[in-house]
Amino acid sequence: MKASDERPLRILAADDSAVMRGVMGKLFRTHAEDRLSELPRMELCGVAQDGVDCLEAVKRLMPDVLVLDLEMPRLNGLEVLRRLQVENPALPVIMCSAHTERGARSTLEALACGAADYVTKPAEQRDFASAMLSLSQQLLPRIAALAKGGKRKEKNAVARSGLGSAFNVSSSAVPTKTSSPIEVVVIGLSTGGPSALEQLLPRLPADFPVPVLIVQHMPKLFTGALAERLDKSCALRVKEAYENAIIRPGTIWLAPGDAHMEVGPGNGLTDRHDGSLAGRSSRVRLHQREPLNHCRPAVDYLFFSAARMYGASALALVMTGMGADGLDGARAVHEGGGVVLAQDEASSAVWGMPGKVTEAGIASATLPLVEIASALKQRVNAGRLMKMDTAHHAASTMVPRREMTDGLF
Repeated sequence: MKASDERPLRILAADDSAVMRGVMGKLFRTHAEDRLSELPRMELCGVAQDGVDCLEAVKRLMPDVLVLDLEMPRLNGLEVLRRLQVENPALPVIMCSAHTERGARSTLEALACGAADYVTKPAEQRDFASAMLSLSQQLLPRIAALAKGGKRKEKNAVARSGLGSAFNVSSSAVPTKTSSPIEVVVIGLSTGGPSALEQLLPRLPADFPVPVLIVQHMPKLFTGALAERLDKSCALRVKEAYENAIIRPGTIWLAPGDAHMEVGPGNGLTDRHDGSLAGRSSRVRLHQREPLNHCRPAVDYLFFSAARMYGASALALVMTGMGADGLDGARAVHEGGGVVLAQDEASSAVWGMPGKVTEAGIASATLPLVEIASALKQRVNAGRLMKMDTAHHAASTMVPRREMTDGLF
């Protein structure tokens, strides 16, 4: 069946604002008339004015994707989402959030409760043209990515249950020996990232021996709120990055919204927790260069800088997300002798970013989310044990100076 012959994706929008409902209606009508768009056809199958109407409309209309407002009468967005996780957990939900501190915190709570993604409401809804442009750039690609991911997962469900993914590699099969000890872990994510981080990072122990830096595609306010939220559940400290911050073990640095983050040189050596190894000193560098891959912060900036600074001692992890940000940077890490890992399709909200890395053949392992923390610990500890064993062996084969002189005088 040709793409043009497929039925349009059915979208349900729930918002108590008449202006936003009007913008949504115009948005999908305009998209339906755009014959040059590479995105799939979509139609607004219904609108709801409050949470109760939304739940009834979901049952009646059976949409492919729900766009859900956070603040609504009778039942708010979070209450609707919690009900849907019981009644219709397979329905992808995109939250529509105000770009405020309160909106950011509520959005992160929604993502933790099962929402697939979010968009921020246009700041000036009365400027119809600007509101249309903002939503078309944010919302339509996310709907397409979530719908595509859902269809691909359905198509591969039988294969995964029987034979497993062609790219899937269990952590038990991940090689643990590396030529150089890992000195830094860099992570890139987008769609589905906050929820994935809430599952991954608490599994890293307080004595995890290398620093971790993360680029999650998010706007200002949201990254600060995410860092605070993660910090409460992790043994490691999680902080929003700032210029010239010292990169050392024990802290996870999250790139701030609207700023690229790189690893830059510091002064001298940093102390390790066990005192046995000293790594190169480095600091956080932030800048406002043009968006890369339509993103700021961009994963590629972080990965390229890690490859330059750490070479074969860098480990890059690409997780759930839409698009291809991180592919070129992961290739640089791979070509520099470092390690590249990717999240698998089954556990990704959208298998865009990790899928590109896996399909390029530069990921040494493509892993389910639940296995990634173990793989990170395995990789990081393996190099350290090898280096310590080598040092102990060298020391044991040396003849002490005192023994060399015994009996000569």
